[in-house]
Parts: sequence; C-alpha cells; structure tokens
Amino acid sequence: MNDIKILTDSLEKMNISLSDDQVSRFLRYYEMLVETNKVMNLTAITEFDEVMIKHFADSLSIVKLFDLSAEKDIKVLDIGTGAGFPGIPLKIAFPDIRITLLDSLTKRIRFIDDVINELDLNSSGSIETTDMRSEDYVRTEDVRESFDLVVSRAVANLAVLSEYSLPYVRIGGSFISYKGDKASEELNEAKKAIDILGGEVKDVMTFTLPGTDISRTLINIKKTRPTPDKYPRKAGLPNKKPLL
Repeated sequence: MNDIKILTDSLEKMNISLSDDQVSRFLRYYEMLVETNKVMNLTAITEFDEVMIKHFADSLSIVKLFDLSAEKDIKVLDIGTGAGFPGIPLKIAFPDIRITLLDSLTKRIRFIDDVINELDLNSSGSIETTDMRSEDYVRTEDVRESFDLVVSRAVANLAVLSEYSLPYVRIGGSFISYKGDKASEELNEAKKAIDILGGEVKDVMTFTLPGTDISRTLINIKKTRPTPDKYPRKAGLPNKKPLL
C-alpha cells in the first residue's frame, strides 16, 4: 500500500502541513498522472515514492526561497508546466494563489484541465491554463510584466529560460528557476542574459531532496528594470541563439 507519509514528512521539514483534503488531492493527482501516462508521455517517473519526492516535494521546495503562504493574492505563472509541475502542487498546497499554467502542447494542457476539474482547484483563487509558446503568450493583452512570480522546472538553459520568463515578471517580482547539479555553470553563462532582460540574481539555494542523493538548486532572479520590448525574440530564436 502506498504511504503518503513520505510526502507529508518531507513537507513538514519545509514547514508545510497538509489537510486531509489536500492529501486526497495529491493522491488523486498521482492516480491521474500514472493512468494518463500510459497513453501520453507525461513523465518518466511513475513509482509512487519517487513521484511524491521528485515531483511533488520538489515542486514545493520553492518555499525555501519564497514564502507563498504570506502572499494571499499573488499572481503566478508556471512556464513549460508539462504534466503540471510545479504549478499543480503549488495550487494544492497554497490554494489562494492565482496561477496560470503555460505549455505549448495542447494535449498536456487538456490533461491539466482534467486535473483542475477533478480536484476542484478553482474553488479558491483562480487557476488558468494556456496552450501557447511563451514567446507568443507574452504578446497577448495585459500579460507582459503582470506577474508577481514566474516559476519554471522546464529543462532548458537558464539563459533561455530567463528570456522566456523575465518579460512576464513585474518590476519588483521574481523569476525562480528549479535547477539540478549544473546550476552554478548555467548561472555564470546566464549573467549577461539576466542583466539584458532587467533581472538581478537575488538568492541561490542548493539542497538535497529528502530521502535521495539528488542535488537541487533554486535560483531567485529579481526583476529590477523593464525588459526591452524586443524580448523575447520570435519563437525558436531564444533556444537557437541564447543571450550568452
């Protein structure tokens, strides 16, 4: 029998406590993830304990750098959300946040919409999904520089992620990137891009995921100046020609 204590115990170490209702939502999310993964490539990680730590606890580790419980009406954007990480775990644990989950693949967004409906995640605070490329969504009305916090666990170079993400962040807001053991190397390479895009590195925290030897790094980039209008460049260019 799967034991949810592996998740609740790891979250307690981050000062996150879950109600019975929140625990039930995480369990149902896991069930939907594994079931849908049989017909759609959502994740290579499907074992219960690994999902609890490597997806759910990892998504919530952002609290090490950013206190979501203190921000009751915070507006969040999750770029390249994939199967819903970190956005769905953040919304389950902190239901008052207003969050938009962005992914370019429509079938992934349809899965996330099913999760939102099944878990009734719109019951407090708003949650929205968008199946667009980040280079395009930022050009839609009232979106640019409108978010308090942008997050991304997407697998891309930090310079590229910064070009995708910082144009969405309001002045004074933050972009937080979830990275692995090569974070310091990526950060050095991304310094030029971060400066050009109006950001400044505020915090870097490296830690090990509970019960594993997996090193994780959170990078908090503060938005200090407006991002020049020409960024992000048209679709495909940030990835092909990063601002290094």
